Amino acid sequence: MTDSPKRILVLGVGNILFTDEGIGVCAADEIARLYDLSDNVTVMDGGTLGTRLMDPIMGCDLLIVVDAVLGDGEPGSIYRLTGEDLRKSLAFKDSMHQTDLVDTLIMCEIVGTRPDAVIIGMEPFDYHTLNVGISEVAKGRQEALMGFVLEEVVKAGGSCSLKANPSPITQEREPCA
Repeated sequence: MTDSPKRILVLGVGNILFTDEGIGVCAADEIARLYDLSDNVTVMDGGTLGTRLMDPIMGCDLLIVVDAVLGDGEPGSIYRLTGEDLRKSLAFKDSMHQTDLVDTLIMCEIVGTRPDAVIIGMEPFDYHTLNVGISEVAKGRQEALMGFVLEEVVKAGGSCSLKANPSPITQEREPCA
């Protein structure tokens, strides 16, 4: 009998209306656009859905959250957070989605189906300005951020390869590119 591969959920979260708070959503969109992933990997735009994400979260073995993280580093710094650090990283002061995500993980734990979780996050340059699209600092570090996410996918038993013909950048996607 062979073990089935870990079910991996790459969840981009954030509010794309506040510049770099949308870092996670943009990274998830770009991963889905540029990479073919193994069948055990799902990439999802979690936006600001909060507790409505319980079902997909409980359906995975490993949750990789991609988000903006306030870690007191230089804008563009990339962090890997696990364990108790998850709670610290999700204390993103001006954002309701973060509190919702903490609540969601706690609720998943209460019902006994909380997956292992890791956050791959980037220090934002600007998360206060109402603007659809990430900053130039975030754009310049997006490839590195995606690289760390894909590294987690591979470590967990998933695979990825660049698509031969990725979908074009549309006007809808342009702010993330």
